[in-house]
Amino acid sequence: MTSPMAETTRAPLWRDRDFTVFWSAQTLSVIGDGFAALALPLLVLQLTGSVALMGVLTATAGVAAVVTAVFAGVLVDRVDRRRLLIGCDVVRAALFAAVPVAWLWGPQLWLLYLVLPAGAAVGMVFRVAYVAAVPGLVDVGRITEANGKLSASYAVAGVGGPLLAGLVAARFGYPAAIAVNAVSFAVAAAALGAVRLRQDRPARTATSLAGLRDELLAGARFLWRHPVLRSLTLLLSAFFFLTYGLDDVLIYHVRRNLGGSDRTVGLVLGAAAVGTVLGSLLVAPLRRRIGFGATWSGSVAVAGSAVAVLGWAHTVPWVASLAAVYLGGAAVGAICSLSLRQEVTPNPLLGRVTAVFWATHYSLGPLGAAVVTWGAGAYGVPLVCLLAGSGCVLVALAALVTPVRRAQPG
Repeated sequence: MTSPMAETTRAPLWRDRDFTVFWSAQTLSVIGDGFAALALPLLVLQLTGSVALMGVLTATAGVAAVVTAVFAGVLVDRVDRRRLLIGCDVVRAALFAAVPVAWLWGPQLWLLYLVLPAGAAVGMVFRVAYVAAVPGLVDVGRITEANGKLSASYAVAGVGGPLLAGLVAARFGYPAAIAVNAVSFAVAAAALGAVRLRQDRPARTATSLAGLRDELLAGARFLWRHPVLRSLTLLLSAFFFLTYGLDDVLIYHVRRNLGGSDRTVGLVLGAAAVGTVLGSLLVAPLRRRIGFGATWSGSVAVAGSAVAVLGWAHTVPWVASLAAVYLGGAAVGAICSLSLRQEVTPNPLLGRVTAVFWATHYSLGPLGAAVVTWGAGAYGVPLVCLLAGSGCVLVALAALVTPVRRAQPG
C-alpha cells in the first residue's frame, strides 16, 4: 500500500488532467468574481453614497448563503457532484447576466438585492460541492497541496481580476464589469463537463422528511463530536463576525477617505490579493514544519494585527500592504481548516459536514457585516478596524486553550 508521503513524490499535480481542467475552470471563474467583487459594492456606493447600504447588501447575501448551507450538504451527498457543480455555474451565469441586461433600461438598485443573495445561495451549494469534489480529484496525502495550489492560482486571478475590473468599470461602467463575471461562469461550466471525479457518488432519490433530517443530523453529529472541528467552528464564528464586512470597509476607506478612483480601488484589491498568493504557497510547508495548531493560530493572529492598524494607514501603498498581510494570514488559516476537514471526514459525509460547518461559522457573518459597516460610517474606519483586528487576535489566543493547538489533530 502506498503511503500518503509517497504520494506527494509522484508526478506534479499539473500533469493530472482532471485536476488541471478543474483548476483552470475555477481560476477563470475567480477572475470573473474579481470583477463583481469590485463592481457591485461600487455600484451601490455610486447610487446611494452609503457604506451602510453596502453592508446591508453584503449581509443579505450572507443570510442567503447561511440558510442554503443548512441543506446544501444533503444535496451534495445525494447527487452527482460534477453535474451539480456545472448546474451551479450555469445558474450563476444567468443571474449575473441579468444585471447588465436590466441596466439597459436604467439603474435598478432593487435587482442587486435579489441577484446577489440568489447568487450567494447558489454559490454556497457550489462551494460545498467543490470541497467534497477535491478528494475525488487527488489522493488524501495531496489534499493540502491541492488546496494550496488552487488557492494560490485563485489569488493570482484575484490580483488580475480587480485590476482589469477597475479598467473595465472606468471605461464601460460597472454593469459591463458584472457581465464579465457572468461570462466566466458560463465558460467554467463548459470546462467542468470534461472533468471526472474518481470518488463521485451516484445520485440517490429522496426517501422521507425524517430521512432527510437524519442525513443532515449525521453531518452535525460528526462535526460536533470531533473536538478539533468543533473548536474550529466556534472560533471561526467569531472570526467571521469580525471580518465579514471588511471588504466593504476597505473599498469605502480607499474611495472616500483616501479619495481614490475606481482604478485605485482595483489596484489596492489586486495588490492585496498578493498576500493570498503568498499565504497559499506557504501553508503546506508551514503546516509540515510547525504543525496544524501553530499554523492556524499564528495566521489568525497575523491577520488580526494587520486589520487593527489598517484603518490608521492614510496612504494607498500602506493600505494595500496591510490588506495583503491580512489576506495572507486569512488564506493560511482557511486552507488549514479546509484541508483538515477533508482529511478527517469520511467522503460520504463530507458534503453534510462541510455544510454544517459553514452554516454555523458563517451564521454571525451577516450581522457582523452590518455592524462593521455601520460602525465605519458612524464612528470612522480606524476605530472599527482596531476593534475588529484586536478581536481576531483574541480568537487566535483562545485557540491555544482548545484542541486546535495540537500539532497534528486527527
